[in-house]
Amino acid sequence: MLAYRHAFHAGNHGDVLKHVVLVSVLRHLNAKEKGWRYVDTHAGAGGYSLQGPYARKKAEAAYGIRPLWDRDDLPPAVADYVGLVRAANTGGALRQYPGSPSLALALRRPQDQLRLFELHPTDHRILASWAEGEPGVEVRMADGFDALKGQLPPPTRRALVLIDPSYEGERDYARVLTTLRDALTRFAQGTYLVWYPQVGKVAAVELPRRLKALGAASWLHARLTVGQADAQGFGMVGSGVFVINPPHTLHAQLKTTLPWLHAQLRQTDGGGVLLEQQAA
Repeated sequence: MLAYRHAFHAGNHGDVLKHVVLVSVLRHLNAKEKGWRYVDTHAGAGGYSLQGPYARKKAEAAYGIRPLWDRDDLPPAVADYVGLVRAANTGGALRQYPGSPSLALALRRPQDQLRLFELHPTDHRILASWAEGEPGVEVRMADGFDALKGQLPPPTRRALVLIDPSYEGERDYARVLTTLRDALTRFAQGTYLVWYPQVGKVAAVELPRRLKALGAASWLHARLTVGQADAQGFGMVGSGVFVINPPHTLHAQLKTTLPWLHAQLRQTDGGGVLLEQQAA
């Protein structure tokens, strides 16, 4: 939705989970010399100032990246992710939070490609200002759900697709499923990473089950619950990622990483983690 700005939520616990997994998947792809294509259907602005008015309004990074910033005991997957965030900041202070396109750009090699889609005019302009002109990178002001059709399969037959819409409307949940169903017919071997919020909406609760029903040969589902809803049942208490065709190493990484993240980021005595998979 065009009213949505991810800057309000930059660096929160949902970003931590999403980006730990994103970095792990891209590192796995980099283990082979053959190039890959990264497609971000809802790329946002690419990076966010944590000192700006949007990020400061809710200060959600205080329950996400900030508790991890000065730690020297980070698990390997978290250390890798935090290292990339540190590289986006100078002087040792946490001022900027790199979005998914920035992290993908940091891990891209000369043979790799980025295809970034964003509909919000302001976020698209910011994204284009730093990403356009980079070799192998294309930025388009377009609906990423629709645009994905023209990106699959990539010439190298290796791809990671990130689907991370705002979910402000019920329609996004249905479009995630429709888009993935079509994508799997075009390129069943691709890796697809879906992030979703853990909220009280029926569509959000049902999304993991419906993703499993798509019939992919292998998948991984990870969820990190760090808070609790308010008295009216509202609020994002956590988030989840669903990875179709995940790296074979990802489950073992998250088995130790998720409980550690929960211990550091939980806002109440409740919550917990969920990790499940179906291997091919």
